[in-house]
Amino acid sequence: MSQTDDLTRYGRKIMDRLEAGLADKVTRRLSEFDPILPALITNYAFGAVVGRPGLDLRTREMLTVASLVTLGNARPQLELHMRAALNIGVTPEALLEIVIQMAVYAGVPACMNGLTAYRAAMAAPGHTLPGLKEENL
Repeated sequence: MSQTDDLTRYGRKIMDRLEAGLADKVTRRLSEFDPILPALITNYAFGAVVGRPGLDLRTREMLTVASLVTLGNARPQLELHMRAALNIGVTPEALLEIVIQMAVYAGVPACMNGLTAYRAAMAAPGHTLPGLKEENL
């Protein structure tokens, strides 16, 4: 068993903690472009960076959401990481506050785009917008 294999397994484990089946989904999609690309993303982004000690996964996902809101042009990734944050214990209220906080640093347009992504993430099964009852949606 090589160190690379261990890193791949670790990265895939982290991905699947964020969203069930995420590792297979990412691998399948990236393999369409290049057979090496899934390993680059899995090993580096998730195994080597997200998997580092020092910050828990919940904190890392909150930081990722904040960063993606500020970019303003990564909506699919933002929605994914918002769902991931919810899946690992970030409350809907905290997630909304992260988006609102970014209005100060990234501007109102980035915040508005973040709110659109937030609404989409909250539409995923098992989630409800704060303050709304399921029958009102």
